[in-house]
Amino acid sequence: MPADWQAFFLIMTEIFEISVTDWTGYLASVLVLSSFLMKNIRKLRTVNILGCVTFVIYGFMLNSWPVIITNVAIAGVNFYYLIFGRK
Repeated sequence: MPADWQAFFLIMTEIFEISVTDWTGYLASVLVLSSFLMKNIRKLRTVNILGCVTFVIYGFMLNSWPVIITNVAIAGVNFYYLIFGRK
């Protein structure tokens, strides 16, 4: 992670008392939520995959297998339809 991002997260953590784990969860939530605002289905699935991957990272940070398994499955479905779905 670049030094600028490390400094940003350190400042945000100190100011708002929010951990890096929580920031990761918030980022994942924003990505998944924003994916549903997309009109283009390919963009929706791509952004949703990014959100799912971020949620998987979040799940590992929490050691939460339900979060990990669910988001791996959702990302897999999105990936399948990106590759093999209607063009």
